[in-house]
Amino acid sequence: MRREQEFIDGLYLRVDALRGDTETGVTDALAQGNTPMQARLERDILVAERSGLLAALNAVDGSLCFGRIDLASGVTHHIGRIGLRTDDAERTPVLIDWRADVARPFYLATGHTPMGLRRRRHISTEGRRVTALHDEILDLGDATRTGHEDPTGDAVLLAALNSARTGRMSDIVQTIQAGQDEIIRAPHQGVLVVEGGPGTGKTAVALHRAAYLLYEHRELLAKRAVLIVGPNPAFLGYIGEVLPALGETGVLLATVGELFPGVKARATDTPEAAAVKGRAVMADVLTEVVRDRQALPDPVIAIEHDREILMLDDDLVNVARERTRAAKLQHNVAREHFEGHILNTLTDMVAERIGTDPYDGSNLLDASDITQIRDELAENPEVWSAIDQLWPRLTPRRLVADFLADPVGYVSDEDAAAIRRPVTRAWTVADVPLLDEAAELLGEDDRVARARAERERETQVAYAQGVLDVSYASRTYEFDDKEDDDPEASEVLSAHDIIDAERFAERHEEDDHRSAAERAAADRTWAFGHIVVDEAQELSPMAWRLLMRRSPTRSMTLVGDPAQTAEAAGVGSWAGILEPYVEDRWEHTRLGVNYRTPAEIMELAAAVVRAENPSFEPPSSVRSTGVRPWVRATDDLPGAVAKAVGELTPTEGRLAVIAPRDLHRQLAARLDGVTAGAEPDLTQTVVLLDPRQAKGLEFDSVLVVEPGRYGTSDLYVALTRATQRLGVLHTGQVPKALADPSATAITEPA
Repeated sequence: MRREQEFIDGLYLRVDALRGDTETGVTDALAQGNTPMQARLERDILVAERSGLLAALNAVDGSLCFGRIDLASGVTHHIGRIGLRTDDAERTPVLIDWRADVARPFYLATGHTPMGLRRRRHISTEGRRVTALHDEILDLGDATRTGHEDPTGDAVLLAALNSARTGRMSDIVQTIQAGQDEIIRAPHQGVLVVEGGPGTGKTAVALHRAAYLLYEHRELLAKRAVLIVGPNPAFLGYIGEVLPALGETGVLLATVGELFPGVKARATDTPEAAAVKGRAVMADVLTEVVRDRQALPDPVIAIEHDREILMLDDDLVNVARERTRAAKLQHNVAREHFEGHILNTLTDMVAERIGTDPYDGSNLLDASDITQIRDELAENPEVWSAIDQLWPRLTPRRLVADFLADPVGYVSDEDAAAIRRPVTRAWTVADVPLLDEAAELLGEDDRVARARAERERETQVAYAQGVLDVSYASRTYEFDDKEDDDPEASEVLSAHDIIDAERFAERHEEDDHRSAAERAAADRTWAFGHIVVDEAQELSPMAWRLLMRRSPTRSMTLVGDPAQTAEAAGVGSWAGILEPYVEDRWEHTRLGVNYRTPAEIMELAAAVVRAENPSFEPPSSVRSTGVRPWVRATDDLPGAVAKAVGELTPTEGRLAVIAPRDLHRQLAARLDGVTAGAEPDLTQTVVLLDPRQAKGLEFDSVLVVEPGRYGTSDLYVALTRATQRLGVLHTGQVPKALADPSATAITEPA
């Protein structure tokens, strides 16, 4: 223990020194100010790298080293969340990153296959203090003992599983099992599907895989960023500390409702509306909505020009429209072509009227005359008013809002009634894929933005030229006074001698110090290096269209469980999700061991699913607590909930009350300090959730309220969130698996 503590102390001395050097390096780099372009680029790269290192050092401060492997050759390696080297010429490693190949035997070695190891040691720490050692002897012929041997090799895993929850997911880097390690280190290319029931660790595995890929493919993924997509904000808050604890901070975490820059989905759809909006056919519907905005006159548009009336009828406009559509460009991008066709049509009209020879019908105008007519038409506001009417510039938000306000004619009457909403209503999660689809269809006419940028650049160049002119004038005035006394004064170089106005302006352009993840969050068209999707079975076909646009290389890790599909819009099957994009070119693996849910609780949850699907096989639980779940009927639900919360709240850890959303206000009024909302604080001792919010989360104890009001998938999720104890309260009918006295649960009277 003393030797390990001395080693840990040495590691932290190294970390503290690195932190100090890194902070100084960032400060010095930022203080460099104006530098040549190449030097500025190098400075920005240096700042980004050192800022990332500093964040990583800060994140792993309390849990730096967790293991050691002793090789039969006598070599010893300590394993940690990040790698550290000495400051000598050889850069000798003193701590091995858990993702390095050298560290892999720590996770895979067994007595049967020791992989060259003599001993594996788990080091438990609190902050910077070593609290326990657990040794596994892998070379059975080695008689050396330390007194810290763990006969089963499970002590650290079981301690982690039985520890009190904090409201935040912790990493599993110290307890990664062999099957999980295989998935974490799977090859980078293509789509990997990780399926697993409740408690199998699929989310943790996916996050550790993201950390591993960032380690293995740093240069690529650091530039392109990694996107983690979760089912709701509460879940993202729950997992938010895992990757920083593994030394990775440059990752974007988001829900689907946050993947359209400038929009955060705050409203809630009915299940029927979400299902309609999520259908793949909505892509065709929006295509038709856009085409309908490419209008024809009804019946004509009259344009006054040079005291003449020009008539645009539907035949003329239709020719322009079809020629524009033939270019197969996005709507807003194609507008420039439509403008050109309309201006040409109107120019021909005017040219025919004023230039036709009355004797032989020939046109007397030359090319310059035609150009002048076209330029004059281009300055006529009525021409642009007509173009705006026939081929308007459209924004995704306006297009989708108008469609949802009046969807009749594009979908069935029943579907139209489900999705109809006021134009001013807040956006929902199911709206975001529609907005993204609309943005793809519309594109962006960037002529105005480019013109504005050019004007700004001209202004900056003009200002820079003014500064150089002042410099030149000052030098001239000074040299007029000094030239007679100092003949060498004229040889002194000033700013205007070595730089022109354009390059001078470039030096004062604002630098973008944002990380790749920050830039990706603001850019709808960003292509991520890798995407991890949790609860992937819940996403709609339209949501998958959005995500696939973010991953043109199809480098993705998808985790979920079709048995837990609750959203009406969810695809539910992996083939249904992936075949439209990658056909059969994807890999599937399954996690079958439940580390979270005790056997007593898992039996009850499985019985609920088997009532609907007799062939259902749940993951096998690795532990039993001896505490059986209970089910109670009551006539006073708020009072019974308050009493049960008192019984179930752990001395340490967290309790979740999972209840239908419409009961939250009533229940919260009886629970001291408990609030409800879209983004609950999971670090509170007691938290109130609905079944959808509970997805992917875990708590020491769980109280499920009114299970008869849940669908089978939602109830299965709610019943499998607990690591220790489970209670169920109801006032009405409950599923047979909960009501039958012969069921796994102990049924108690009110």
